[in-house]
Amino acid sequence: MAILVLGLGNSLMNDDAFGGEVVALLRQRFSFPEGVSVVDGGTLGLDLLPFLEGVERLLIVDAVAMGAPPGTVFRLEGDEVPRAFAGKLSVHQMGLQDLLAVAELQGNLPPTLVFRGVQPGSIEMGMRMSPPVVAALDRVVSEVASDLAAWGAPPRPRITVNGG
Repeated sequence: MAILVLGLGNSLMNDDAFGGEVVALLRQRFSFPEGVSVVDGGTLGLDLLPFLEGVERLLIVDAVAMGAPPGTVFRLEGDEVPRAFAGKLSVHQMGLQDLLAVAELQGNLPPTLVFRGVQPGSIEMGMRMSPPVVAALDRVVSEVASDLAAWGAPPRPRITVNGG
């Protein structure tokens, strides 16, 4: 089964870097079974279409404005995902709506679609995530790992050796 974990966001806009940060932590902490790809999609939009070909389960990670307190974590599934991006947080999220729509038209929309995200505090130009969003990173990394395990593709923790 082909699974894609896709982190989205702009690392130059404070909390909008969330998706890429989650992907970086996942890669640092885990190795993944065959068939699982973990990709930092940045703000690529429609350029990500080739990554969706043959994918059966898509897990998107991003910051999204849902009107909640900063750092609030969300999990959405199926049709809830494109609707969540109707109130665009940043330019790349229009690209995500387009990406999902074009993938569906091409017959490449994965049958299982999950979104894991966080309510941002600041999406202004800058390279420092706000404390509530930073505090949500470990939780979302853990939840993504749990989703993968539930899909029969558990990530394996990387063993780190102190001092070397």
